[in-house]
Formats: sequence, structure tokens, C-alpha cells
Amino acid sequence: MTDADYPFEYDQAGAADTLSPAERYEELFVAVQMQRVFDDSKTFVDCAPHRHPQLILDDYRAQSTAADFDLAAFVHANFSVYELPRKAFVANPDDSLATHIDRLWPVLTRHPREHPPFSSLLPLPHDYVVPGGRFTELYYWDSYFTMLGLDESGHCELLRAMADNFAYLIDTYGHIPNGNRTYYLGRSQPPVFALMTDLFEETGVHRASDYLPQLRKEYAFWMDGGEALRPGEAHRRCVRLADGSLLNRYWDERDTPREESYREDVETARASPRPAHEVYRHLRAAAESGWDFSSRWLDDPHCLASIRTTCILPVDLNSFLYKLERQIARLSAIRGQPHCAEQFRGYAQQRRAAMNRYLWNEASGAFFDYDWANQRQRDNLTAATLAPLFVQQASAHQAAGVARIVRERLLAPGGLRTTEIYGSGEQWDCPNGWAPLQWIGIRGLQHYGEQTLALEIEERWLKIVSYLFERESRLVEKYVLRPCTEHAGGGEYALQDGFGWTNGVTRKLMQEDPAHEANRCRAGQCRPEWASALAGSSD
Repeated sequence: MTDADYPFEYDQAGAADTLSPAERYEELFVAVQMQRVFDDSKTFVDCAPHRHPQLILDDYRAQSTAADFDLAAFVHANFSVYELPRKAFVANPDDSLATHIDRLWPVLTRHPREHPPFSSLLPLPHDYVVPGGRFTELYYWDSYFTMLGLDESGHCELLRAMADNFAYLIDTYGHIPNGNRTYYLGRSQPPVFALMTDLFEETGVHRASDYLPQLRKEYAFWMDGGEALRPGEAHRRCVRLADGSLLNRYWDERDTPREESYREDVETARASPRPAHEVYRHLRAAAESGWDFSSRWLDDPHCLASIRTTCILPVDLNSFLYKLERQIARLSAIRGQPHCAEQFRGYAQQRRAAMNRYLWNEASGAFFDYDWANQRQRDNLTAATLAPLFVQQASAHQAAGVARIVRERLLAPGGLRTTEIYGSGEQWDCPNGWAPLQWIGIRGLQHYGEQTLALEIEERWLKIVSYLFERESRLVEKYVLRPCTEHAGGGEYALQDGFGWTNGVTRKLMQEDPAHEANRCRAGQCRPEWASALAGSSD
């Protein structure tokens, strides 16, 4: 057979082919991933085939048993490997940090016409912004924090395009996938579309109420099967607790290794005494959380094979769903749908009561995740404790408690710690700090009048970002929260440049604090006073 026998399965205006690389290439996919043809497991799943995939698979099956078969050569002959162009972006030493970020947006923008047939990329109708580095697709929760900076940089046209892209994804797939790749379709990410709609309205891009149908459809995705549950039962992303309360967890529709981390997941499952499919589900669910990976999801904070994500009811997920319920209630009232508005106000009230019962710890003065399988609250303090403040679900008393414990235990020289756990080997643990958690913490504290602590986190974060920018002329995905020569590490891949959400949060915070030294720093002009200023407290 020839390519002519296999017409392309979509055009730019049509529906995407949703076969994932593992489904499409079967044993060829497994061989490529397990034999380490590429150092990064994500490389192959992002490749575009030179011809129809079935022809490639047929040829592999015909040739692979030969004694002289060269798998790597076969792959390179049949696939285009995406590679970052060398010196695609060069920092200008005369540029301020804000100007540097503004110059990065076009570099990080992708266009629908660049979606190759038969790749894993899901086509979108409008332009979008990617995080950078190995992340060459649109990501869900990343994009909200990226949008903060797009707004400050005056890119309303990109905000509008991305708004309609997310609405398109919900209408097409019933949810917003982790990213616009076929291998991400089994999961979503923290549900922040409701937060996006507020931003669209604030910036004049669209009325938030224009997206009410999509908000309701996303809510149905997260709550699927919840109403039929009896106490102690769970289905997909819903868990019915012993007293009848309904809360949510992270999940993934599949229980196989993540295709973009296939070899890593197989090795993790081999290190666990549990059935492999259970480990895969927990790994996938943690990927939906965005915190992939963290001691937060582990029984043993130093052993990834002990992961139990689906057994945990997360503080931040339920906070975002509370916001979604409140947003649907508010917009339904605006649209003249009083019954729906009252219904969703009730859902939000019930969730808030359940969060207070299961996730709030009065003795500690903080919110903690809940282990519903073992019927006990987790005791690992994380930056997620600030999420109820961010969505304004906490009481004034709770907010004051959270502010105290954050100052005592999560404040680092460079901003807000992710957890208190060192040495786990996971990237969402100490000593790393992440831009989205800084924003959630700062805004959450400001909502409750905790201005001093909010400004302290902001001041420290801008210093650590500026310190690395002046030293290395770049912004990165995550930061070590202290002045040092080492870079943030942990996890499955090397530190990535770019970087969408760092750019967005930093650009927004700089605009809100024009007196900060970050507004006057320059690429490659590192000043000793940054390090001394950051060294005032230990991490």
C-alpha cells in the first residue's frame, strides 16, 4: 500500500484524529521508549511521521527481526524530530526584564497551520502560547498564569485567541486536556477556566457569561458519576465520604504508563509491590494535578513508587472547583437563570462545609489534603494550603492561621516553598519554588488583608528571578529559592527555559511593584547585592 491509500485524517477545520502514539505505533512505540532511542521520553511522542503511520508500522514489522536492524536509524528515517532552533532567541543586554519578557511572547506563540498531520498534536483554531523548552504545546493551568503577563504586555489578541481555544477544547472533548496532545486526553489539569473567564472580562476580551455553557460542561466532567455514589464510594474524580459529603480527587481515564514518560513509569511500577496498573493510575492522576511529582502524593516522601494520588482529596483542586461552582452561580444569575444560580450556590456551600470538616486543621491553623482511603487528614504542609484564600473560600480566622504557618514554615529567601520536604528527588518539593504557587499565595493573602506577608513573598520572588536573569540572561520553569550557583532540579527532565508561567507571573508582579529593583535589572549584568539581599535568611 502507499500513502495515497491512507488519506489524512483531519484538515485544519476538521476534527482531530485522537489516536495516541502508543495506540498508533503499538510494538514500535514500546521498542523506541524502552530501548532509549531518545534520552527524553517525550521526544518520540512529539515526532511527526514522514508518511502514513500504518506504512511505517508495516515496515517496522517486516524489518525489525533482521539481525542488522537499526532501530534508531529506522526512527530517524521515518520521523521528524522537533528540535529547538539554536539561538532562536538571544537576550539583549540593553533590555530590561520586562522588555525581555515582552520579546519572548512571539517566540513562544504557535499557529494552527503548524499542526502536522498524524502527529500527536491536537489542532486548535487559533494562535496560542506554549511554556517553552520541551513543552511545545498548549497547557491548561500554565496558560492562566501566562495570560497574566500577556495582559500586561498588551497582547489582548492572544488572550482572545486562547480564550476561544479553551472553549473549543471543552466543546470538542468535553474537558480541557492536560495539553493539546492526543496522549493527554485521558486527563485534565487544575480547573482554572473559571479564573480565566474573570480575566477575559477584566481585560475586555469577552464577557465571562459568554462562557457559561463551557463552564457547566467542564463542571459535568469533574463531577461525573458523583450523584450516584453512596458513602465510602468513589468514581472517577468524585469521592463520597462517610457523612455523605462529596469532594474531588485527581484521576486519569487510563491505567497504563504515561506515553510521554513511558520508560520512567515502567521502572517506577517495577519498584512497587502493587499491581503495575495501580501505580500507573496514581502517576497519571498526579500529572493531572500539575504537581508531577511531589512528596505530597507519596506514602514514603522519598519513594515515588509509594505514590497514592487517587486516595487523596487535594486542597487546591477542591478550592478551584468551589470557584467554578461560585462562578456558574454568579453567571447564571446574570443570564436570568435563578434556579441554576441557586443550585450552584448550594453546591459551593456544601463543598465549603466539607472542606472545613475534612481539610481544615484548627490545631495547626492550615488546610491539609485528606486521605479518604485511610480516613485521616494528611500532615504534610504544602503551598496548596493557600488555595482556599486565593478563591476566597476561607474565613478570616482561617486566613489568619494560614498566614502564620506560611510565615513560620514555608517562607524562603526566594519566595514561597512548595513543601517542607528536602531530598525527595521530586521537582515539586524543596528547595524548588514555582511561579504559579507564588501568585496563588500572594493574591490569596491580599484578599484577606495580609499585605505584609504578600509583599514579602513578592519581593523575594522578584529578587530570585532577577538574580538568575542578571546572571544567565534567562527565565526558567522553576527556581531554587536561595542565591546559589545550582539550578532547580528533580523530576524526569532537565530545567527548561522559556518560560510561560514564570514570564506571566513575573511580568504582572513587576507592574504591580514598579519600585522593585527587578524593573531596573539587565541581562548578564549580575550585581553582588542581589546575592547578599537574598542571603538574609536560610532556606
